[in-house]
Parts: sequence; C-alpha cells; structure tokens
Amino acid sequence: MKTICLYFEIHQPYHLKRYRFFEIGTDHYYYDDYENERAVTEIAQRSYIPALRTMLEMMQQYGQYFRVAFSISGVMLELLEQYAPEVLDLLQQLNETGCVEFLAEPYSHGLASLGSPESFVSETKRQARKMKELFNHTPKVMRNSSLIYSDEIGMMAAEMGFRGMIAEGAKHILGWKSPHYVYQCAMAPKLSLLLRDYKLSDDISLRFNDASWSEYPLMADKFVNWIAALPKGEDVINIFMELLALGMYQPLESNILEFLRALPSMACQKDIIFATPSEVIAKNKPVAPMEMLYPVSWNDEERDTSCWLGNGMQREAFNKLYDEKIVGRILACQDRRLKQDWDRLQASNNLRYMTTKPMMVNMYRSIYDSPYDAFTNYMNILGDFLKRVRDLFSEDVENDELNSLYTQITNLDKELAVKENEISRLRARLEKYEPKKEDEEKEEASAKKVTAKDEPKKAEPKKAAVKKAEPKKAAVKKAEPKKTEAKKTAPKKVEAKKATAKKAK
Repeated sequence: MKTICLYFEIHQPYHLKRYRFFEIGTDHYYYDDYENERAVTEIAQRSYIPALRTMLEMMQQYGQYFRVAFSISGVMLELLEQYAPEVLDLLQQLNETGCVEFLAEPYSHGLASLGSPESFVSETKRQARKMKELFNHTPKVMRNSSLIYSDEIGMMAAEMGFRGMIAEGAKHILGWKSPHYVYQCAMAPKLSLLLRDYKLSDDISLRFNDASWSEYPLMADKFVNWIAALPKGEDVINIFMELLALGMYQPLESNILEFLRALPSMACQKDIIFATPSEVIAKNKPVAPMEMLYPVSWNDEERDTSCWLGNGMQREAFNKLYDEKIVGRILACQDRRLKQDWDRLQASNNLRYMTTKPMMVNMYRSIYDSPYDAFTNYMNILGDFLKRVRDLFSEDVENDELNSLYTQITNLDKELAVKENEISRLRARLEKYEPKKEDEEKEEASAKKVTAKDEPKKAEPKKAAVKKAEPKKAAVKKAEPKKTEAKKTAPKKVEAKKATAKKAK
C-alpha cells in the first residue's frame, strides 16, 4: 500500500546585530532583539499558526488516518518560548492527538556534523532531551541540519541509538534507483534511511503558486494521482519541506492550506495512507544499502554543502568556529551564557548569508547588503566570542587535558542519566507497591474492628456465668446453719438416751 510520509522542519536563527570591530572585548551581546521579535511574530502569524491549526482540524476530522512529523531546532524553541508561545501550545495539542512524531536534530541547526563530531553528538542528545521534556516523546528518528547526510554521519546516528535517519534523495546519488523505498546506511546496516522525493516536495514548497509552471494550478486530486501512478512496489513517498512553505514561500492567498486540507480525502479514495517516519521504518524493510561518501543536503540544485562552504570566507569562518581547541574548551566549560552564544552562532544560516553562488531566486541575507558584509559582521562577533572562550582556560592547557576534562563531564552525565533511570524505575515499582500496602492496611484495620466487636461478646458470657455462680455460694452459706443446728440437737438426743437408761435401772 502506498504511504505518504509528510514531514516539516521548524527553524529560524537568531538575527545578529551590527557589531563593529572596536566593540570586540567590550560588548558581549550579539543579537538584534527587535528583528528577532519582528521576524518570529510575522512567521508565526502568517505561517506557523494557520498551518498548525489546519493540521489540528484535519486530525480531528480524519482521526488516526492523517499523520505528520516535525523537527524543531533548539534555538527555534528558545525563540518560540520568548516571542510566540502560542505555536508551542498548538504543537502540544497536535501531540495529544497521537498522530504526530517529533524528530531529533542538532540543537543549534549548525554544521557540527562536518566539523566536530563530539559537538554534533552532544547537541543532538540535548535536543532529544528537550523533545522528551516538552512533548514526552523520545525521538527514534533523526534528521541533520538541512538534511546533511553522509555515511559517517549515519554511523554517528546509529551509535547514538537512532533507528532511522532522513536524507535527501539527490539524483546524482540515486542514479537509476528510486527514492520510494527504504534504504539502509552503508556503514551501519541497522540504520534505515528515508530519502526525500525532491520533485514532489518542491512542487508544493517552491512551485505551487508559480503561474509559469506547466502544471499550474496544482490541485490535490492531481497531486494524489501522480502518487497513485507510481510503479508497483514504490510504496514510500517522502514529502519533506520547511513549515515556512505553508504561508510564507507559498502565501495563504494561494490557497495552499486548502490544498493541504484536501489531500487526505483524495488520498483515501486511492487507498493511499499517511504514516510517520518511525511507522514507515517499522513496516518496511530496507531493500539495499545507500552509499554516500560525501555530504549531501537538500539545498540548491547541487544538493551538497557548497552553499555554506563554497568560498574562502565561509571556510575561514567555519574553521575558526570549529577549531579543536575552541570546541574542547566550550564542551568542558560550565558557562551557561557562553554555551548559549555557541548554539546561536553555529546556526548554518550565518554561513549561508556569505554565499557568492548565483541563485535562481532572491537570496535572503537578513540585515546584510552583500556576502562580504555578512562575513565582516560575523567575524567581528566571532572574534569577541573566541576571546571569551580563550579567557576560560590558560593557553598552557593542552587539548588532551581539555579532552580528559570533557570525558569526565560526559561520564558524569552518563552516571546521572543511569541514576535518573534507576530512580524512575524504583518510583514506578513503588507506585505499584503502594496501593497493595494501602489495601493491606485497610484489611488490618477492618480485622481490628471485627476483633474489637467480637471481644465484648465473648467476655459477657463469662461475667454472666460468674453472676449465676454467686447464688450457689449464697446457698452454701444458708446450708451451713442447718449443719450447726443438727450439731446442737445431737447432744439433746444423747442426754435423753441416758435418762431413759437410768429409769430402766
């Protein structure tokens, strides 16, 4: 049976403010609060809130039939908590329907998987804990920033315990193969891979409102017919996109939400179902390993990492950001503010603003006029940040010492995690035991009440017996005078006998 796996990414970076060279060492706050509030509020009102409300209505209408998955970066969660908490409320309501799956991803939405494996693992685990905290959902499937994937990254995901990972179904990787199957990581066969159908996904997210497109206007029945016409056996259709596509890339006036609302009814008529990534992986065995020696992403026509690392400016910023000594110091420190800045500066958007690649569509560059402007501003901020990091530890401290310190910290975290699991297990056992204990106490109390009622009844007959026995004692006392009288009459009889004897003589 053909299955649609629908997934949306939710991410926005912290916008940086204008930061001059002469502010290095004096100003440690790097963010444009006004722009952050404006951008998040606008996106929430024009895209996130209407789209999520529509999905909630669809789940209430179709029950368990319509299903969807989300991934939310940690920095975006912080922005939503600060500027648009109603979006989180809607996500909570969606989660309560049981039709939503939340995926794991790097907390910063950065490029740590390409520059620092230790940071990548640490961030992904931290974001997964956040999903557990907010939605009581432990992610089983992960996606990397912008679907960046390679065999080595898949190996790291498998070692973290994930069952599956989402990747881009790039044409130069697939060749003659189809993205409509479940594959497996070439270096870790236990890790299943879901490959994005970029054509069907981009038809919605990029071309839906394009009047020059040959398939315009795109209707729900036409889209579902394309899926139903796929060859037999190609049963997994992965449609992955940013949630921004619903309302921002494709404005609400284009009726994009009406298109989404009509999809389930059209799919049901063709016996097509919806499923989350975990459900797809559970129901479909991998057909073959998918080898990806070099990183692949869902960005641009090249589907690679050139939009972040394609020129010298980007590579210089990347190398300074993920320098081994810097990363080691950050992972080993306990400075919350510094780690927060580290998360926000890692966001891949900061390097994308520096790209010099020709774009088919207008490139959004935030506050910057050009890629060189973006590079200059970012490097000024990065210079102040790196100075703060170096001030944490003496320059004499070797990287090995920092690694050992970080190892101790990670070991402590693991011990704490084990203890937390043990505590939760014991609490669960205690909850099972406490009701039995209460029942036993009730039984003991009722038994005491019964014995307390029975004891007086047993004691009363004894008292009655004693009272009945008392008259007998009285009878004995009355009988005693008769004996004494008999004793008194006995001498008289003897004297009479003596008197008669004398007379006879």
